[in-house]
Amino acid sequence: MTRAPTGVTVDSVELTVTQLRKDLTKALDAVKDGDEVVITERGTPIARLGGVESASLLAQVEADGVLTPPAQSRAVPRLPEAEAAKDALSSLLGRLRR
Repeated sequence: MTRAPTGVTVDSVELTVTQLRKDLTKALDAVKDGDEVVITERGTPIARLGGVESASLLAQVEADGVLTPPAQSRAVPRLPEAEAAKDALSSLLGRLRR
């Protein structure tokens, strides 16, 4: 057994390139079940097939304790200058299109 970076224990399955070609569906099923598939060529590991983490990077970093989420959600205030500039630009484009 090997330890995945997220702290989940997974089984490791070893397949040769030839076996992988024959049994790709079985290898993918093993990955879906949480196993890790190591692909070998002439006895030498050349690749690792594993599942894709479904959690976002932010959620993973929070779960690892690197980040802590904010205590409360804050809305970002809109600046009146930005709204005025947007209105002025819309007005200018409207006049240019006529």
